[in-house]
Amino acid sequence: MMSRPLATALRDATLLGAALLDVFVHVTSDEPLRMAVALAAASLLLLRRRLPLLTFLLTLPSVLLSDAIFASLAALYTLATITRRRTLLAVCAMAYTLSDMTRWTPSPHLDLWNPSALITLGYTAATAAAPVFLGQLVQARRDLSLRLTEISQARDHERRLSAQAVLAEERAQLAREMHDVVSHQVSLIAVRAGALQVATQDAEAKQAAATIRRLSVQTLNELRHMVNVLRGSHNRPTELTPQPSLTDLRRLIDTSGIDTELTTDLPGDLPPTLQRAVYRTIQEALTNVRKHAPGATADVRACFEGDTVRVTISNTAPTRPALPLPSAHYGLIALHQRAALLGGTVTCGPTPDGGYRLRLELPVKQEP
Repeated sequence: MMSRPLATALRDATLLGAALLDVFVHVTSDEPLRMAVALAAASLLLLRRRLPLLTFLLTLPSVLLSDAIFASLAALYTLATITRRRTLLAVCAMAYTLSDMTRWTPSPHLDLWNPSALITLGYTAATAAAPVFLGQLVQARRDLSLRLTEISQARDHERRLSAQAVLAEERAQLAREMHDVVSHQVSLIAVRAGALQVATQDAEAKQAAATIRRLSVQTLNELRHMVNVLRGSHNRPTELTPQPSLTDLRRLIDTSGIDTELTTDLPGDLPPTLQRAVYRTIQEALTNVRKHAPGATADVRACFEGDTVRVTISNTAPTRPALPLPSAHYGLIALHQRAALLGGTVTCGPTPDGGYRLRLELPVKQEP
């Protein structure tokens, strides 16, 4: 497709060529004055976009002195495509008509009582009106195109607003469900765990109840924050909960409820996106161990080799049957997607001893 500057230059060159051809057809070389005026009028077409009115006025002498009228008509057309002053266009068309009717002679005269003169006047006026009407038509088409573009943009904006309103309503409904159902049930779990912690005399049961209560309270706080996020996201930016980093790995291991060994030499100055990816991968892997391999032990190793972060989470075979817990099966998919966005990979699969292993590899981009 031709670029716009090239197309404009080609149109200008075509108009200039047509004007020069009009000069050499209607003006002979033995008329130096008419030739000079006509050539000047043709050359002035190069200024028709920047100075349309002045260009038209300066081409009128060519109409008055010679039969080379193309340059003046082209200038009048350009003026009609730009200006919205119809009175000015009418005056310019009249000026062209009078200039064409009163061609310069040693004794110029205009006899409007002559029928042939009236016919010539009508023809000349129609000739002047043609570029005016054509230019106004082009201007109207351009305005219509702009208006259609504005309407299309307004409709797109309206659709976006409508989609945002629907999304806001869905978020509000989700917030209500989370507050009325999930938060209530998590609160009940925390209360029952606290009661069990106080009532039981068994040390192991007391510790388990304390862990359940602590995790329930933590989950409840996160749920309440998410409810505030969902309720406020439709009208103002709302900060999410503080994102985890490598410094939170030890707390994650300690509260996982799994006998886990952590070995890591990752530097603390890794990019925050990589730190979150490592944390979320270990979190998801330990969650899967807790759900699908009860009684298993886990081993978490994270190291930094060259320009790559490598994390391996493996677990032994379960020692008791897994409970049928609900699952959407989106955890591993989300890990693959997160790693792919960072240019890394996630691989996972069972081990020969009946356990499971998950590996994460992420490249570390060096600062220039």
